[in-house]
Amino acid sequence: MYVYDEHDRQIAAERVAQFRDQTERALAGELSEDEFLPLRLQNGLYVQRLAPMLRICVPYGMLRSDQLRRLARITRDYDKGYAHFTTRQNVQLNWPALEDVPDILAELAEVEMHANQTSGNCIRNTTTDQFSGVQVDEVVDPRPYCEIIRQWSTFHPEFAFLPRKFKVAVNASEKTDRAAIQVHDIGLQMVRNDQGELGFRVHVGGGLGRTPMVGPVIRDFLPEFDLLTYLEAVLRVYNRYGRRDNKFKARIKILVKALTPEGFAEKVEAEWSHIKDSPTRLTRDAIERIQGYFTEPAYEALDNASELLATQRFENRRFDQWLSHNIDSHKKPGYAIVTLTMKETGTPPGDVSDTQLEQIAELADAYSFGEVRVTHQQNVVLADVRQDQLFELWQRIEPMGFATANLNTLTDVICCPGGDYCALANAKSIPVAESIQRRFDDMDFLYDLGEIDLNISGCMNACGHHHVGNIGVLGVDKKGEEFYQVSLGGSSHHDATIGKILGPSFAQDDMPEVIAKIIDVYVNNRKEEEPFLETYRRIGIEPFKERVYA
Repeated sequence: MYVYDEHDRQIAAERVAQFRDQTERALAGELSEDEFLPLRLQNGLYVQRLAPMLRICVPYGMLRSDQLRRLARITRDYDKGYAHFTTRQNVQLNWPALEDVPDILAELAEVEMHANQTSGNCIRNTTTDQFSGVQVDEVVDPRPYCEIIRQWSTFHPEFAFLPRKFKVAVNASEKTDRAAIQVHDIGLQMVRNDQGELGFRVHVGGGLGRTPMVGPVIRDFLPEFDLLTYLEAVLRVYNRYGRRDNKFKARIKILVKALTPEGFAEKVEAEWSHIKDSPTRLTRDAIERIQGYFTEPAYEALDNASELLATQRFENRRFDQWLSHNIDSHKKPGYAIVTLTMKETGTPPGDVSDTQLEQIAELADAYSFGEVRVTHQQNVVLADVRQDQLFELWQRIEPMGFATANLNTLTDVICCPGGDYCALANAKSIPVAESIQRRFDDMDFLYDLGEIDLNISGCMNACGHHHVGNIGVLGVDKKGEEFYQVSLGGSSHHDATIGKILGPSFAQDDMPEVIAKIIDVYVNNRKEEEPFLETYRRIGIEPFKERVYA
């Protein structure tokens, strides 16, 4: 993974000192709240329902074990002993004191971490597939390109105060999209053209929130070296034409729709023609320099441990289930990709205690070269585990709560913190997630249902990505009462789709039974081994509506 050089360290230290001065002036009354607002936001600091919230950047989801240990100590010393993994691969603290935030940022900088641009109307953390660099089917490792985007966009003066927040995601897998690129402001799919040249298919104008949209393709093939100049052209067009008079119409998706994708692409191409050969254009040396930070770990020459695993899984059914659902193929023989699920029933999805952070650090050191990845689905990945150590690892993580073998099933819920923390939320998300998990506690039944994405958001800002859940749940305010609207048919993968609203909303206590009725319709109508989404697309929304509202 990327390691800071002297320039990175200097920039981080200067930013901490700058924000310390800003915070001291704000606490002394020398800066008004309106003056302090954009400053704290671009340092990741929100004011939430009960306390400040600090969002810590985890570039493309990568964390070292020493960083995990520092996060553990920070959550213990400055918070209430736990943190939260977000749907954009970051980490949030929900209870820091405002006066402590500069000290927290200083401690983060010591282990090459920061909170720069995790909020505010700027380019946020660039995200990617959690299996990047180790999966079998990727075109190329996308992480160096994410790092290139991070370095280019951080503190870029032209893009510090955009009309609205701006999110970029990169994907390199040909089979699936675990980064949800089509619901980002810019989504980049790495591809090769007919000549075998590396480049990007560029989606612009995706996003969720009040007006969810799937980002259209505005360029089928962007050559590798033109990445930054083309992104700059997109941002320039957005900065020039994006609305600033209404924050609900300020996202780039609104501009792309207003101009049409073709019209927007024309403006980008025209702008790009002036800057495509500027010094910002990438070179082979520049790319290889960043790629040099992403060297492979010291893999051993191993044979696949198929016979050993066959014996171990035959002798232990729970291990067999975990192996079937939480393990993915690795590009290196004898290794496996392991996902630690943060979705044990009774634990808010994505929450992790200080003790668990330290346990994950120990697991990373023992089994995965001291590194982990945070996922879009709010889980944690050990990317480089020896196959002959899988049983030993499983035995260690079971008592830690990381071995729930429900990955990609109905109870592997994506969920925002909701009304328990967020000042913007209309309703709580966490209790709904738990009630659904408790209603569907039969693992064999979950496995029979197959993969189902269930996403829950506490408000229309859609931090839980409910619009693109196969089943989406949105908290709504109904005359001061918390209710929940259900949508069906969403997807965040290569076939990205915005779900359709089922109908009137439901009370919180009704939600487990509502989901059960939806599942009943699926079970009664599916063809053999047909996934939920395919059944929905085949039969449409009406059978679900008739059953739920009968």
